[in-house]
Amino acid sequence: MSTVDVHEIAQRRLAAVDQRYSDGRRLLVEALRDSSHPMIATEIVEAAPDLPQSSVYRNLAVLESAGVVVKVLTNGDRAAFELAEELKGHHHHLVCVSCGQVLDIDIPTKVEKLLDEGLAPAAAAAGFVLTGHRLDLLGRCAGCR
Repeated sequence: MSTVDVHEIAQRRLAAVDQRYSDGRRLLVEALRDSSHPMIATEIVEAAPDLPQSSVYRNLAVLESAGVVVKVLTNGDRAAFELAEELKGHHHHLVCVSCGQVLDIDIPTKVEKLLDEGLAPAAAAAGFVLTGHRLDLLGRCAGCR
């Protein structure tokens, strides 16, 4: 997705919840867009040093409520953030249960299809219509093994 599209979608989603797409929020979205993995708040501050840490937390909450960013739980109560799937594209995560590192991974289309087909009956039994899935694989990263 182009940079313009990401910013247009972010601005539209924020407007829908009566919020402005401020310069600070734009910098935060750009930091997340440019990252190869979900970022914790301190990484975002490092990537966008013009944003005070308190502003990062506040803006993440607003962007999350508007559906621009999503939270990825790591280990314990620590969270990382990334752009919503519609802005970043469909992918999954490897999550280290020791250090909390989160890596993006893509899985083959055939496996994606098998996941959807395998999960649809369980969703239907609960009265849900499956519209997608998120998959976090838990384990230990190379540094923690």
